[in-house]
Amino acid sequence: MGSNTILCWAMFAPTYKHVILFRQAMLQKEVDYMLEVGANGSHGYVDDAALEASRQRLRQHGFQTEKLWYSVSATNGAVASNPSSPVLRGNGIELAISYPYDGMFNIDRLIGIAAPAGSARMAASGMKMSEYVP
Repeated sequence: MGSNTILCWAMFAPTYKHVILFRQAMLQKEVDYMLEVGANGSHGYVDDAALEASRQRLRQHGFQTEKLWYSVSATNGAVASNPSSPVLRGNGIELAISYPYDGMFNIDRLIGIAAPAGSARMAASGMKMSEYVP
């Protein structure tokens, strides 16, 4: 491994790592926000409109919307994305959002560290108890 390789890695790796940390933080912030709204006393669900609004918010921060994956479920097995059948108070609404690393670790190969597989994704998740009462 040459000194140019190490110099290149030392110069650029922190920038890529910062992007990864930023994306991870934005995903977690979005999960927390969506659960706060979706589990409140007026909702009890995270529907398709909320998911689309989330995609647009994340798009403003540089995410490619077609690469975002969402998973919404309820701890009691109910469909947590159905506005006509909200999750009742005392049951949890679970949400996960994932996004591909998009080769962000490839620079680590310069110094011999294996990068995650091309299909690897970062993810943020959370669960909040529904406050919905009919």
